[in-house]
Amino acid sequence: MKIQDFKNKKVMVFGWARSGKAAAQRLVELSAIVTVVNGGAFDTAETIYQKLLAAGVTFINHDDDQAIDKSFDFLVKNPGIPYETAIVKKALVLDIPVLTEVEVALSSFDGRLIAVTGSNGKTTTTSLIRDMLKASGQTVTTAGNIGTPVSEVVGPLTSQDTLLLELSSFQLMGLPDIKPDIALITNIFANHLDYHGDRAHYVAAKYQITKNQTANQKLILNADGADTPDFAAKTQAQVVLFSRDNSSDMAWTGGHNLIIEGEHVMPLTAIKLVGPHNLENILAAITVSKIAGATNEAIKSVLEVFGGVPHRLQYLLTENGVRYYNDSKATDIEATQTALDSFHEPTIWLAGGLDRGDDLTRLIPNLSHVKLVIAFGETQQKVVAIARQAHKPVITVTSVKEAVPVAISSSSAGDVVLLSPAAASWDQYPNFEVRGDEFVNELKENLGV
Repeated sequence: MKIQDFKNKKVMVFGWARSGKAAAQRLVELSAIVTVVNGGAFDTAETIYQKLLAAGVTFINHDDDQAIDKSFDFLVKNPGIPYETAIVKKALVLDIPVLTEVEVALSSFDGRLIAVTGSNGKTTTTSLIRDMLKASGQTVTTAGNIGTPVSEVVGPLTSQDTLLLELSSFQLMGLPDIKPDIALITNIFANHLDYHGDRAHYVAAKYQITKNQTANQKLILNADGADTPDFAAKTQAQVVLFSRDNSSDMAWTGGHNLIIEGEHVMPLTAIKLVGPHNLENILAAITVSKIAGATNEAIKSVLEVFGGVPHRLQYLLTENGVRYYNDSKATDIEATQTALDSFHEPTIWLAGGLDRGDDLTRLIPNLSHVKLVIAFGETQQKVVAIARQAHKPVITVTSVKEAVPVAISSSSAGDVVLLSPAAASWDQYPNFEVRGDEFVNELKENLGV
């Protein structure tokens, strides 16, 4: 898709969240005829609303399918809106292409494109690639699922720029023309099946990242992934593999060292980011970064200081010999299992949250090195139950705020204090970020740092 594709085309933007606003603004800049549809009333005093209204944008404050007809050339929807929604279903019946905001943004970009997707580790890996390239003296713009709509940043970019995108399966479904110079799939598990219907459709959405790639472009895959042989056979791109357990052409671990293209770059103990899953993310990031021109020196400098993305097994500080980690993003059992298994030290585990009926007994084998459990939230009593089954002491509190001073007073030098709730936050907090921020703020308050 090129810049002229939207000129004088009638485009409906469905959804008025940040990505919808960014898409509408970018479409106006691309000379499209824009209609914005939302399921509820607009804030007419909002600056962006006033700006777009003055530019001739039409606003419709209902989302029934009468809003769309065959006169529209494109429907650009918020990635989270299901395809079963009435407007989207009607658009598909009318053969109107259904896109996401990223497609609008990429229509005018002709620089180097690096795209990252996967079930887990996308944000950490994308952040590592960004930092490694910047430490190598390159200019890189990061956007997408990492928090910034691509349409907000793409305007000033030229053919000399690098755009690094984190992309979800939701976004990829509306990206029919994406063709990254370098694409990475970190891993694939059975995620978001309530949206995609089954694993096959989820995998197909991930494959979209490489579907249009050509022989002069590169696809980086996890050598140990179940879907890797199929992806490697179908793609036209050059396949480069990374592996945590086996040597590869680019980066691997040998004994206790990180090896990049045969060079022993640093001992694994010098890497600040913890956890075997993060070692996998590191190897993926190194592979992409080396292909994109990063130096070993820059990679080493990043790995020595990168403590993680906020709320994702994020190292916070060490005080009185105790290390504190914020893993509020761990909203399911698998994420908390990974977090717990990242440590061998005595661990004080803070857990609990929204009760979605998950079987928390699956966590019992991961509690061998836990010295104390602090439980809160709707799942508090389930956490208490598994702690007792594992013969671990447990204390109940009402919230993360109340848990922090208990954890501090119960810790000793050499311990780890870990917030990894194994549950969503919505029983007490608007999102996992607010929950994690409360943990961080209370630590600062109670530790006086």
